[in-house]
Amino acid sequence: MSIDGLIAQYKEILEDSPLNYAAQWKANHPGSKVIGCYPIFTPVELIHAAGMLPVGIIGGGNRLEIAHADSRFQSFICSIVKSTLELGLTGKLHFLDGIVFHSICDPARNLASVFKRNFPQMMVEYIHFPQNMTSRFTEDYLTAEYERLKGAYERLAGKTLTDDDLQRSIRLYNEQRRLLRELYRVRRETPQNLSTAESYVLTRVGTLIPVEEHIEVLKEALAGLRDRDEKPKDRVKVILEGSFCEQPPLELIEGLEAAGCYILDDDFLIGWRWFVEDIPVEGDPIRNLARAYIDQSVYSGVKHDSREPKAKHLIDKVRETGASAVVILAAKFCEPALFDYALYRRALEKLEKEGIPHLSLEFEEKMWIFDKARTEVETFVESMLFD
Repeated sequence: MSIDGLIAQYKEILEDSPLNYAAQWKANHPGSKVIGCYPIFTPVELIHAAGMLPVGIIGGGNRLEIAHADSRFQSFICSIVKSTLELGLTGKLHFLDGIVFHSICDPARNLASVFKRNFPQMMVEYIHFPQNMTSRFTEDYLTAEYERLKGAYERLAGKTLTDDDLQRSIRLYNEQRRLLRELYRVRRETPQNLSTAESYVLTRVGTLIPVEEHIEVLKEALAGLRDRDEKPKDRVKVILEGSFCEQPPLELIEGLEAAGCYILDDDFLIGWRWFVEDIPVEGDPIRNLARAYIDQSVYSGVKHDSREPKAKHLIDKVRETGASAVVILAAKFCEPALFDYALYRRALEKLEKEGIPHLSLEFEEKMWIFDKARTEVETFVESMLFD
Protein backbone atom coordinates (compact mmCIF):
# COMPACT_ATOMS: atom_id res chain seq x y z
CA MET A 1 0.00 0.00 0.00
CA SER A 2 1.22 3.53 -0.75
CA ILE A 3 2.10 5.86 2.10
CA ASP A 4 -0.94 8.02 1.21
CA GLY A 5 -3.23 5.00 1.27
CA LEU A 6 -1.80 3.80 4.55
CA ILE A 7 -2.35 7.14 6.27
CA ALA A 8 -5.84 7.54 4.78
CA GLN A 9 -6.83 4.09 6.06
CA TYR A 10 -5.86 4.82 9.65
CA LYS A 11 -7.06 8.42 9.57
CA GLU A 12 -10.54 7.16 8.75
CA ILE A 13 -10.41 4.85 11.78
CA LEU A 14 -9.33 7.68 14.09
CA GLU A 15 -11.96 10.08 12.75
CA ASP A 16 -14.72 7.49 13.09
CA SER A 17 -14.50 5.66 16.42
CA PRO A 18 -11.02 4.38 17.26
CA LEU A 19 -12.13 2.34 20.28
CA ASN A 20 -14.53 0.39 18.07
CA TYR A 21 -11.46 -0.76 16.16
CA ALA A 22 -9.88 -2.09 19.36
CA ALA A 23 -13.19 -3.67 20.41
CA GLN A 24 -13.41 -5.43 17.06
CA TRP A 25 -9.86 -6.74 17.54
CA LYS A 26 -10.95 -8.34 20.79
CA ALA A 27 -14.04 -9.84 19.15
CA ASN A 28 -11.79 -11.36 16.50
CA HIS A 29 -9.53 -12.88 19.18
CA PRO A 30 -11.79 -14.86 21.53
CA GLY A 31 -10.34 -15.27 25.00
CA SER A 32 -8.04 -12.27 24.66
CA LYS A 33 -7.94 -9.54 27.28
CA VAL A 34 -7.58 -5.80 26.76
CA ILE A 35 -6.24 -3.22 29.23
CA GLY A 36 -7.01 0.46 28.83
CA CYS A 37 -4.07 2.83 29.37
CA TYR A 38 -4.98 6.34 30.42
CA PRO A 39 -2.48 9.02 29.38
CA ILE A 40 0.35 9.59 29.76
CA PHE A 41 2.74 6.74 30.41
CA THR A 42 2.03 3.09 31.23
CA PRO A 43 4.65 0.31 31.35
CA VAL A 44 2.88 -1.48 28.50
CA GLU A 45 5.55 -4.21 28.49
CA LEU A 46 3.94 -5.68 31.62
CA ILE A 47 0.57 -5.91 29.89
CA HIS A 48 1.96 -7.27 26.63
CA ALA A 49 4.10 -9.89 28.38
CA ALA A 50 0.93 -11.22 30.04
CA GLY A 51 -0.56 -11.84 26.59
CA MET A 52 -2.96 -8.90 26.84
CA LEU A 53 -3.43 -5.89 24.55
CA PRO A 54 -2.69 -2.41 25.93
CA VAL A 55 -5.04 0.14 24.35
CA GLY A 56 -4.76 3.90 24.70
CA ILE A 57 -7.81 5.46 26.36
CA ILE A 58 -7.16 8.97 25.17
CA GLY A 59 -10.54 10.65 25.48
CA GLY A 60 -13.53 10.49 23.20
CA GLY A 61 -12.63 13.04 20.55
CA ASN A 62 -14.89 15.82 19.33
CA ARG A 63 -17.63 13.52 18.06
CA LEU A 64 -18.68 12.35 21.53
CA GLU A 65 -21.48 14.29 23.19
CA ILE A 66 -20.92 14.73 26.93
CA ALA A 67 -24.39 14.01 28.32
CA HIS A 68 -23.72 12.14 31.57
CA ALA A 69 -20.23 12.99 32.82
CA ASP A 70 -20.86 16.74 33.08
CA SER A 71 -23.09 16.10 36.10
CA ARG A 72 -20.28 14.16 37.83
CA PHE A 73 -17.53 16.77 37.57
CA GLN A 74 -17.07 20.47 38.13
CA SER A 75 -17.22 22.83 35.17
CA PHE A 76 -13.49 23.60 35.43
CA ILE A 77 -12.34 20.01 34.76
CA CYS A 78 -10.56 19.29 31.48
CA SER A 79 -12.37 17.60 28.61
CA ILE A 80 -10.49 14.30 28.66
CA VAL A 81 -11.56 13.42 32.20
CA LYS A 82 -15.21 13.99 31.30
CA SER A 83 -15.04 12.23 27.94
CA THR A 84 -13.31 9.18 29.44
CA LEU A 85 -16.05 8.81 32.04
CA GLU A 86 -18.66 9.43 29.35
CA LEU A 87 -17.18 6.55 27.33
CA GLY A 88 -17.56 4.32 30.36
CA LEU A 89 -21.08 5.43 31.29
CA THR A 90 -22.33 4.94 27.73
CA GLY A 91 -20.88 1.42 27.44
CA LYS A 92 -18.16 2.25 24.93
CA LEU A 93 -15.49 0.73 27.19
CA HIS A 94 -17.36 -2.54 27.65
CA PHE A 95 -14.59 -4.48 25.92
CA LEU A 96 -11.96 -3.54 28.51
CA ASP A 97 -10.97 -6.13 31.10
CA GLY A 98 -9.03 -3.52 33.04
CA ILE A 99 -7.81 0.05 32.99
CA VAL A 100 -4.77 1.70 34.56
CA PHE A 101 -4.45 5.27 35.78
CA HIS A 102 -1.58 7.24 37.26
CA SER A 103 -0.64 10.54 38.82
CA ILE A 104 -1.12 12.98 35.97
CA CYS A 105 -3.12 15.47 38.02
CA ASP A 106 -5.77 15.56 40.73
CA PRO A 107 -8.75 14.99 38.36
CA ALA A 108 -7.01 11.99 36.77
CA ARG A 109 -6.18 10.64 40.23
CA ASN A 110 -9.83 10.96 41.26
CA LEU A 111 -11.04 9.41 38.00
CA ALA A 112 -9.43 6.12 39.03
CA SER A 113 -11.63 5.99 42.13
CA VAL A 114 -14.70 6.97 40.10
CA PHE A 115 -14.05 4.10 37.69
CA LYS A 116 -13.50 1.63 40.50
CA ARG A 117 -16.82 2.58 42.05
CA ASN A 118 -18.86 2.66 38.84
CA PHE A 119 -17.37 -0.28 36.92
CA PRO A 120 -16.79 -3.11 39.41
CA GLN A 121 -16.43 -5.65 36.60
CA MET A 122 -13.29 -3.86 35.38
CA MET A 123 -9.91 -4.31 37.06
CA VAL A 124 -8.85 -0.75 37.91
CA GLU A 125 -5.18 -0.24 38.74
CA TYR A 126 -3.29 2.89 39.75
CA ILE A 127 0.45 3.41 39.40
CA HIS A 128 2.08 5.57 42.05
CA PHE A 129 5.07 6.98 40.20
CA PRO A 130 7.95 8.38 42.28
CA GLN A 131 7.93 12.07 43.10
CA ASN A 132 11.60 12.28 44.15
CA MET A 133 14.05 11.25 41.44
CA THR A 134 17.11 11.98 43.56
CA SER A 135 16.36 9.63 46.45
CA ARG A 136 18.55 6.52 46.66
CA PHE A 137 15.36 4.54 47.28
CA THR A 138 13.56 5.67 44.10
CA GLU A 139 14.64 2.74 41.94
CA ASP A 140 13.71 0.17 44.59
CA TYR A 141 10.38 1.87 45.15
CA LEU A 142 9.39 1.91 41.47
CA THR A 143 10.62 -1.67 40.99
CA ALA A 144 8.31 -2.74 43.83
CA GLU A 145 5.43 -0.77 42.30
CA TYR A 146 5.95 -2.51 38.94
CA GLU A 147 6.16 -5.88 40.71
CA ARG A 148 2.79 -5.15 42.31
CA LEU A 149 1.31 -4.30 38.92
CA LYS A 150 2.89 -7.41 37.39
CA GLY A 151 1.21 -9.57 40.05
CA ALA A 152 -2.19 -8.02 39.28
CA TYR A 153 -1.84 -8.73 35.57
CA GLU A 154 -0.64 -12.26 36.22
CA ARG A 155 -3.83 -12.91 38.19
CA LEU A 156 -6.01 -11.37 35.49
CA ALA A 157 -4.28 -13.24 32.66
CA GLY A 158 -4.03 -16.50 34.60
CA LYS A 159 -0.35 -16.94 33.84
CA THR A 160 3.03 -16.32 35.46
CA LEU A 161 5.27 -13.80 33.74
CA THR A 162 8.83 -15.01 33.26
CA ASP A 163 11.88 -12.86 32.63
CA ASP A 164 11.89 -14.21 29.06
CA ASP A 165 8.30 -12.96 28.56
CA LEU A 166 9.21 -9.50 29.78
CA GLN A 167 12.46 -9.31 27.86
CA ARG A 168 10.65 -10.27 24.65
CA SER A 169 8.15 -7.46 25.22
CA ILE A 170 10.87 -4.95 25.99
CA ARG A 171 12.62 -5.84 22.71
CA LEU A 172 9.41 -5.31 20.74
CA TYR A 173 8.61 -1.95 22.32
CA ASN A 174 12.23 -0.87 21.91
CA GLU A 175 11.83 -1.46 18.20
CA GLN A 176 8.51 0.36 18.06
CA ARG A 177 9.99 3.39 19.81
CA ARG A 178 13.07 3.35 17.57
CA LEU A 179 10.79 3.50 14.52
CA LEU A 180 8.77 6.33 16.06
CA ARG A 181 11.97 8.25 16.72
CA GLU A 182 12.90 7.70 13.06
CA LEU A 183 9.46 8.95 11.98
CA TYR A 184 10.00 12.12 14.01
CA ARG A 185 13.50 12.50 12.59
CA VAL A 186 12.13 12.42 9.05
CA ARG A 187 9.53 15.04 9.95
CA ARG A 188 12.09 17.25 11.67
CA GLU A 189 14.57 17.15 8.79
CA THR A 190 12.11 17.18 5.86
CA PRO A 191 8.76 18.50 7.18
CA GLN A 192 7.55 19.03 3.62
CA ASN A 193 7.56 15.24 3.15
CA LEU A 194 5.67 14.30 6.32
CA SER A 195 3.08 16.51 7.94
CA THR A 196 2.45 16.58 11.67
CA ALA A 197 -1.09 15.34 11.10
CA GLU A 198 0.25 12.35 9.17
CA SER A 199 2.84 11.44 11.80
CA TYR A 200 0.13 11.83 14.45
CA VAL A 201 -2.10 9.31 12.66
CA LEU A 202 0.78 6.84 12.33
CA THR A 203 1.63 7.22 16.02
CA ARG A 204 -1.94 7.17 17.35
CA VAL A 205 -2.84 3.93 15.58
CA GLY A 206 -0.12 2.28 17.65
CA THR A 207 -2.27 2.85 20.73
CA LEU A 208 -5.00 0.62 19.26
CA ILE A 209 -3.28 -2.38 17.73
CA PRO A 210 -0.74 -4.99 18.87
CA VAL A 211 2.82 -3.71 18.90
CA GLU A 212 3.84 -6.37 16.38
CA GLU A 213 1.35 -4.94 13.86
CA HIS A 214 2.33 -1.35 14.57
CA ILE A 215 5.98 -2.14 13.90
CA GLU A 216 5.03 -3.37 10.43
CA VAL A 217 2.87 -0.27 9.84
CA LEU A 218 5.79 2.01 10.74
CA LYS A 219 8.23 0.08 8.57
CA GLU A 220 5.84 0.33 5.62
CA ALA A 221 5.30 4.04 6.23
CA LEU A 222 9.03 4.81 6.51
CA ALA A 223 9.71 2.86 3.32
CA GLY A 224 7.00 4.85 1.54
CA LEU A 225 8.40 8.15 2.76
CA ARG A 226 11.65 7.50 0.93
CA ASP A 227 9.77 8.07 -2.34
CA ARG A 228 8.41 11.46 -1.29
CA ASP A 229 10.31 14.51 -2.49
CA GLU A 230 8.09 17.54 -1.98
CA LYS A 231 9.22 21.13 -2.47
CA PRO A 232 9.51 23.04 0.85
CA LYS A 233 6.92 25.79 1.40
CA ASP A 234 7.45 29.21 2.90
CA ARG A 235 6.44 28.30 6.43
CA VAL A 236 7.65 29.07 9.93
CA LYS A 237 9.41 26.20 11.71
CA VAL A 238 8.03 25.80 15.23
CA ILE A 239 8.21 23.59 18.30
CA LEU A 240 4.87 22.68 19.86
CA GLU A 241 4.53 22.01 23.59
CA GLY A 242 1.72 21.38 26.07
CA SER A 243 -0.45 18.63 24.54
CA PHE A 244 1.05 15.74 26.46
CA CYS A 245 -2.23 14.39 27.90
CA GLU A 246 -5.46 15.56 26.30
CA GLN A 247 -5.04 15.47 22.53
CA PRO A 248 -6.14 18.24 20.18
CA PRO A 249 -8.59 17.30 17.42
CA LEU A 250 -6.85 16.21 14.24
CA GLU A 251 -8.53 19.10 12.42
CA LEU A 252 -6.80 21.55 14.76
CA ILE A 253 -3.39 20.03 14.04
CA GLU A 254 -4.11 20.27 10.31
CA GLY A 255 -5.25 23.86 10.78
CA LEU A 256 -2.03 24.88 12.52
CA GLU A 257 -0.03 23.54 9.61
CA ALA A 258 -2.30 25.10 7.00
CA ALA A 259 -1.92 28.44 8.79
CA GLY A 260 1.76 28.41 7.87
CA CYS A 261 3.67 26.20 10.34
CA TYR A 262 6.09 23.35 9.97
CA ILE A 263 5.88 21.68 13.39
CA LEU A 264 9.31 20.14 13.84
CA ASP A 265 8.63 18.52 17.20
CA ASP A 266 5.75 18.12 19.65
CA ASP A 267 4.69 16.23 22.75
CA PHE A 268 1.63 14.52 21.28
CA LEU A 269 1.14 10.97 22.60
CA ILE A 270 4.38 11.31 24.52
CA GLY A 271 3.61 8.33 26.73
CA TRP A 272 3.93 5.99 23.76
CA ARG A 273 7.34 7.48 22.86
CA TRP A 274 8.50 7.73 26.46
CA PHE A 275 12.12 6.63 26.26
CA VAL A 276 14.95 8.45 24.50
CA GLU A 277 16.95 5.26 23.98
CA ASP A 278 16.46 1.50 24.16
CA ILE A 279 15.72 -0.08 27.53
CA PRO A 280 18.38 -2.68 28.38
CA VAL A 281 17.16 -6.24 27.91
CA GLU A 282 19.79 -8.18 29.85
CA GLY A 283 19.34 -8.51 33.59
CA ASP A 284 16.24 -8.02 35.72
CA PRO A 285 13.56 -6.71 33.30
CA ILE A 286 11.38 -5.12 36.00
CA ARG A 287 14.33 -3.21 37.44
CA ASN A 288 15.39 -2.23 33.92
CA LEU A 289 11.94 -0.75 33.31
CA ALA A 290 12.07 1.15 36.59
CA ARG A 291 15.59 2.46 35.95
CA ALA A 292 14.60 3.53 32.44
CA TYR A 293 11.70 5.59 33.78
CA ILE A 294 14.06 7.40 36.11
CA ASP A 295 17.04 7.96 33.79
CA GLN A 296 16.04 7.33 30.15
CA SER A 297 12.62 8.91 29.82
CA VAL A 298 11.57 12.12 28.12
CA TYR A 299 10.72 15.27 30.00
CA SER A 300 7.05 15.56 30.94
CA GLY A 301 5.11 18.10 32.94
CA VAL A 302 3.70 15.23 35.00
CA LYS A 303 7.02 13.54 35.74
CA HIS A 304 8.45 15.26 38.78
CA ASP A 305 12.19 15.66 38.29
CA SER A 306 14.20 18.33 40.07
CA ARG A 307 17.48 17.37 38.42
CA GLU A 308 17.11 20.03 35.74
CA PRO A 309 15.03 23.18 35.25
CA LYS A 310 11.64 22.58 33.67
CA ALA A 311 12.33 24.86 30.74
CA LYS A 312 15.65 23.27 29.79
CA HIS A 313 14.17 20.56 27.57
CA LEU A 314 12.16 23.17 25.65
CA ILE A 315 15.20 25.35 25.04
CA ASP A 316 17.17 22.25 24.00
CA LYS A 317 14.47 21.34 21.45
CA VAL A 318 14.58 24.81 19.94
CA ARG A 319 18.39 24.70 19.67
CA GLU A 320 18.55 21.15 18.31
CA THR A 321 15.85 21.62 15.65
CA GLY A 322 16.65 25.17 14.62
CA ALA A 323 13.05 26.21 15.17
CA SER A 324 12.11 29.85 14.64
CA ALA A 325 9.23 29.95 17.13
CA VAL A 326 7.46 28.09 19.93
CA VAL A 327 3.73 27.31 20.10
CA ILE A 328 2.29 26.43 23.50
CA LEU A 329 -0.85 24.39 22.84
CA ALA A 330 -2.38 23.45 26.18
CA ALA A 331 -5.72 21.88 26.99
CA LYS A 332 -8.22 24.16 28.69
CA PHE A 333 -8.12 23.70 32.48
CA CYS A 334 -5.00 21.49 32.25
CA GLU A 335 -3.21 22.40 35.46
CA PRO A 336 0.16 20.73 34.72
CA ALA A 337 0.43 22.42 31.30
CA LEU A 338 -0.62 25.83 32.57
CA PHE A 339 1.72 25.60 35.57
CA ASP A 340 4.54 24.68 33.18
CA TYR A 341 3.77 27.68 31.00
CA ALA A 342 4.18 29.97 33.98
CA LEU A 343 7.63 28.45 34.56
CA TYR A 344 8.50 28.61 30.86
CA ARG A 345 7.83 32.32 30.59
CA ARG A 346 11.27 33.48 31.71
CA ALA A 347 13.01 31.11 29.29
CA LEU A 348 10.64 32.12 26.49
CA GLU A 349 11.37 35.78 27.13
CA LYS A 350 15.08 35.05 26.66
CA LEU A 351 14.32 33.30 23.37
CA GLU A 352 12.27 36.28 22.23
CA LYS A 353 15.31 38.51 22.68
CA GLU A 354 17.05 36.17 20.21
CA GLY A 355 14.22 36.62 17.72
CA ILE A 356 12.37 33.41 18.59
CA PRO A 357 8.84 34.43 19.63
CA HIS A 358 6.11 32.23 21.09
CA LEU A 359 2.35 31.93 20.86
CA SER A 360 0.12 30.46 23.56
CA LEU A 361 -3.16 28.74 22.59
CA GLU A 362 -5.76 26.70 24.46
CA PHE A 363 -7.91 23.92 23.05
CA GLU A 364 -10.53 21.42 24.15
CA GLU A 365 -10.83 17.86 22.96
CA LYS A 366 -14.48 18.50 22.07
CA MET A 367 -13.67 21.53 19.85
CA TRP A 368 -15.22 21.49 16.42
CA ILE A 369 -14.76 25.10 15.32
CA PHE A 370 -11.16 26.06 14.66
CA ASP A 371 -11.39 29.47 12.95
CA LYS A 372 -10.21 31.46 15.98
CA ALA A 373 -7.11 29.31 16.56
CA ARG A 374 -6.24 29.30 12.88
CA THR A 375 -6.60 33.07 12.64
CA GLU A 376 -4.31 33.56 15.66
CA VAL A 377 -1.67 31.31 14.12
CA GLU A 378 -1.95 32.98 10.71
CA THR A 379 -1.46 36.40 12.32
CA PHE A 380 1.51 35.06 14.30
CA VAL A 381 3.10 33.54 11.18
CA GLU A 382 2.55 36.68 9.09
CA SER A 383 4.12 38.84 11.78
CA MET A 384 7.26 36.70 11.48
CA LEU A 385 7.36 36.34 7.71
CA PHE A 386 6.70 40.00 6.93
CA ASP A 387 8.28 41.75 9.91
